[in-house]
Amino acid sequence: MATTYNLKPWALAATLVAAATTQSALAEDAHSYAKLQEVATPHLELDLTVDFAAKQLRGTATYDLARHGDATEVHMDTRELTISKAEIWQDNAWQETQFTLAEPHETLGQELTISIGEESDKVRIHYHTAPTASGLQWLTPEQTKSGKFPFMFSQSQPIHARSWIPIQDTPALRLTYDATLRTPAGMLAVMSADNQLDTELDGDYSFSMPQPIPPYLIAIAAGELVVKEISDNVAVFAEPYIIDDAAWEWADTPAMITATEEMYGPYRWDRYDLLVLPPSFPFGGMENPRLSFITPTVVSGDRTLINLIAHELAHSWSGNLVTNASWRDLWLNEGFTSYVENRIMEALFGERRAQMELALGYQDLLENMERLAPKDTVLNIDLGTRHPDDVFSQVPYVKGQLFLVYLENKFGRETFDNFLRQYFDDFAFQSISTAEFKEYLARHLLAKNPGVVSMDKVNEWIHQPGLPADAPQPTSNAFAEVEKQMQRWLKGGQLKTEDWTTHEWLHFINNLPLDISSVNMRRLDEQFNLTQSKNAEIAHAWLKLSIVKDYEPARDRLRNYLLTIGRNKLVSPLYRELAKRPDNLKWAREIYQQAKPGYHPLTQTVNEALLYPQQ
Repeated sequence: MATTYNLKPWALAATLVAAATTQSALAEDAHSYAKLQEVATPHLELDLTVDFAAKQLRGTATYDLARHGDATEVHMDTRELTISKAEIWQDNAWQETQFTLAEPHETLGQELTISIGEESDKVRIHYHTAPTASGLQWLTPEQTKSGKFPFMFSQSQPIHARSWIPIQDTPALRLTYDATLRTPAGMLAVMSADNQLDTELDGDYSFSMPQPIPPYLIAIAAGELVVKEISDNVAVFAEPYIIDDAAWEWADTPAMITATEEMYGPYRWDRYDLLVLPPSFPFGGMENPRLSFITPTVVSGDRTLINLIAHELAHSWSGNLVTNASWRDLWLNEGFTSYVENRIMEALFGERRAQMELALGYQDLLENMERLAPKDTVLNIDLGTRHPDDVFSQVPYVKGQLFLVYLENKFGRETFDNFLRQYFDDFAFQSISTAEFKEYLARHLLAKNPGVVSMDKVNEWIHQPGLPADAPQPTSNAFAEVEKQMQRWLKGGQLKTEDWTTHEWLHFINNLPLDISSVNMRRLDEQFNLTQSKNAEIAHAWLKLSIVKDYEPARDRLRNYLLTIGRNKLVSPLYRELAKRPDNLKWAREIYQQAKPGYHPLTQTVNEALLYPQQ
């Protein structure tokens, strides 16, 4: 029997959807050993101890079983997990059962097969994680700001949940979960679930996630955390040193929720809280439901990087509510989310700012596609069994976004908004494939507005490399003015930057001529102190240019930047640029070896490929 919850009507319906055997939920995922068409696991109960000394999670994972035939085994994903025992609930008691772990696969980990008999409706797995779990990072007290407590956090997307939970690690599955966590006293544990704001720091914490989510959205963190409310349903969790700055920086979050609800329907996750992670977090943000994980590098002091918060919030509709059924369908998460993010920014801050961000994204896409093989510029990418980490380029994000901008331009905003709102309602709490989206698009948009966009054009966007010839090419009037100022400045004039945002500075730095003189580099730096910029994005752009121009005054800041920030978007382009010259490569390797202990495993993997390509 599945667990019964006291849920709102929509949440109860969502739980039933999670257990339903829809076509997409039964689809095979090349990156999972799960056989959902035989046995699925719609509810999880976790009971874990967080052991900082051993750098491991230890405990049990208990699943409800949803059978779809006469199978007597359940197949699950693991990576580097030690399984000590498996049990099934039978004859009103837990009884030990047989299990096997297959040989490790480089990408997929190890298949766990558990005998569940013919009638059991629950299975319990006793296990512990490895210190090297790819989905966890363990920081010593010395690696935190205050130095008082250690810190631990997860990053499960795309297939790293299996490194800390034995699980059917495919986004085609949706499951609810409850959890009990134990930590040392004085620390706070949080999860992508119902985090209480007034929890006693006694080291014993309970959580519930009643809405069904894909496994990659199960998240955990523990450390010296405090909380500050922004509104009735929005709060920030963070280490004490940054809590006030983060709460001020993200004060517009409640207004973002309201704006998105007006466009695309109700927010279905009750609360939307934010967790500021240590600088080693490898991404800008992770959309874990009810508790987005956020890098401190977007706490810029001027609210100009809040579009990242808009992006993670947008996932509450596109990605968390309607989810890609496999990782080759990632564009259904990220392209839609990038589109919704930009619409949120326009609603709150105006078309000028939204257009700047769209134009910057387009520039990043073009640069990214120059480095990618043509097959990797396809939206519905054919990954085979390549690691799905490989799909996270600008293609699913920005090319996917531009496809939706194209549809909006063709059908008109009102028509397209109505379509998107209905799409989010019709597929709420479900995982879908690209094929299912195309069928829905053809029925609910193309057929109702004949002669506007053909299915051939849709297929070109989704299945062909590169961008269609008639793809939108976003520009910004604000950037045109920046370029005029740049030309005047290069001839000895002055820059008028009083009203510039981060976006204008990024466009300016990224478009400076590569033959800019060292005299002009120093002139810029002396006037605007770019080497010491506290804005991580501006500093990144300047430091990257400094590597190209061999601008020595930025060298110490570059070293410190690489040693103190682990966000891949900000560090890997710098290592890539340094690796182009033998003398810089040697220097970069020395820095990397110092920085490595503080980098997340995912950051290590990406940058070691850049710095040690032959190994």
